[in-house]
Amino acid sequence: MFFLTEYGLFLAKTLTWLGAVVVIIVTVASAARARRESSQGHLEIRHVNQRLSELADALNDELLSPAEQKKAAAARKKQDKQLEKAAKNPHAAVKNRVFVLDFDGDIQASAVSALREEISSVLQVARETDEVVLRLESGGGLVHAYGLAASQLLRLRERRLKLTVTIDKVAASGGYMMACVGDHILAAPFSIVGSIGVVAQLPNFNRLLRKHDIDVELHTAGDFKRTLTVFGENTDSGRAKFREEIEETHTLFKRFVLQNRPVLDIGKVATGEHWFGSQALGLKLIDRILTSDDYLLEKASEAEVYEIRYRRPRPLSERLSQQLTRLLLAGRRQLRPSKLDLL
Repeated sequence: MFFLTEYGLFLAKTLTWLGAVVVIIVTVASAARARRESSQGHLEIRHVNQRLSELADALNDELLSPAEQKKAAAARKKQDKQLEKAAKNPHAAVKNRVFVLDFDGDIQASAVSALREEISSVLQVARETDEVVLRLESGGGLVHAYGLAASQLLRLRERRLKLTVTIDKVAASGGYMMACVGDHILAAPFSIVGSIGVVAQLPNFNRLLRKHDIDVELHTAGDFKRTLTVFGENTDSGRAKFREEIEETHTLFKRFVLQNRPVLDIGKVATGEHWFGSQALGLKLIDRILTSDDYLLEKASEAEVYEIRYRRPRPLSERLSQQLTRLLLAGRRQLRPSKLDLL
């Protein structure tokens, strides 16, 4: 009995060590793979027509009688056969395609890294009759970042692909810089549109530092290498130059908007104000009051609609952090079984 007990303990220790070694090997391999794939990514393509049909079928299953369900299934089968027959006919008219892209913008326009890959993919396969729909949500951000995002959309215009921009919530400032590139702009009634202006601010701690006898030295070559600073003493000439740069940026912003949307009264809309969608229509900032959902329903009746997403693998550290967060939340729910969890 003593021998069996010792043997069992030895076996348990051995399996534990082997398990630990396997975990380390898998972790290292995953990290190496993540590093290799971090710059590659892949496209995800979803057929919107099929998704909409599945949603309708699921609802019909609950609403229709057995006889009506049978009739609907027969009609669907007949339609599928017609589509299959048309696809095999080389002389049949080719159905138009709509490629749906999403841009959810932050202050740095981080989503532009995926947008540029999606647009490059579409440009390689698109036909003249195809259309790109951009579902845009952004309150703006850095000038150079949103300038690049708008330039990506100009690639579509330069290839004469129809670009429709939809705004369900907000496209302001840099977001509208992107939206104005579209051939048509659609917006929900209470979406926020406009804010064609430039803002810049920074704190200055110079007086506080001097009060505590702290000196800050800043050396530059060039009178305006630095205009306003956080720690140094700001001058009137520096302030004037800073305001001049803001005005120049605003002028470039207005010029870009007017070039892409010449119907605007730029003096009236480029005041930095924003408007709701219903108001923006009267100012010609948009072309139609309509949500992205309704527009895609319209297009699905006449074209094949595809959602295109470019995904990059998440780093191992991010995946582990997310898993740890889930475990911690699960532990909290076990310790405090409440119907409402507050973070």
